[in-house]
Amino acid sequence: MSKQANIEAQKKFGEAINSGKLEKLKDLVSEDVIENDPAPGQAKGPQGYIDFFTMLHTAFPDMKIEVEQLVADEDNVAFAYTLTGTHKGDFNGISATGKKIKARGLQISKFKNGKMIERWGSSDELGILKQIGAEIEA
Repeated sequence: MSKQANIEAQKKFGEAINSGKLEKLKDLVSEDVIENDPAPGQAKGPQGYIDFFTMLHTAFPDMKIEVEQLVADEDNVAFAYTLTGTHKGDFNGISATGKKIKARGLQISKFKNGKMIERWGSSDELGILKQIGAEIEA
């Protein structure tokens, strides 16, 4: 695939997440996707992403991911992002607090034929937990 095609596939992935139209991920994620940094209990394939982002949208209904920096080549798209939202539902066992969150993250996605086939990523989940008032033990 071309660099531009990979960028377009990644943009469609982000649009599906931000809009909450998560069923579109079935067209953007390979059934055999290799997830190098899965969320705890994340299922395999597109359904794992649908379930994860459904949970995030439930916890943060106004959740938005904004790409801050993006680089790409013929196989990969890497980007830094900021996630924002308001805690209005359960998140990791913490009931809604109404607090706003802002967290940074990084992701590298590998594409083939318009679908994500491998992903690496890291987001500041500890920062999110602190912002919503979780008691963090050292």
